[in-house]
Amino acid sequence: MNDFLLQTGGTLLALAAVLALAWATLRLLRGRIGGARAAGGADDDALRFVRALPLGTRERVVLMEHRGERWMLGVSAGGISVLGRWPAAAKEKPPSD
Repeated sequence: MNDFLLQTGGTLLALAAVLALAWATLRLLRGRIGGARAAGGADDDALRFVRALPLGTRERVVLMEHRGERWMLGVSAGGISVLGRWPAAAKEKPPSD
């Protein structure tokens, strides 16, 4: 019985160490990725998902935004096709009184 408790305690201690190491690693990575995004400041260069419309089980139309342009893409099992491309709508300013 004493042997079982020692083995279980050792296993739980090792599990706690692995979980603490994983938590610390994730916190470190989150800080580096978040810092790189904030320092980069290139929101204009980001690829942004706008909307998707499923057409079948594996086919869909996707609307993406990149560098001030909107792209309509047809996505299927066979590949991706550009269906349309146009400048993104200018952001409307609220009317000033």
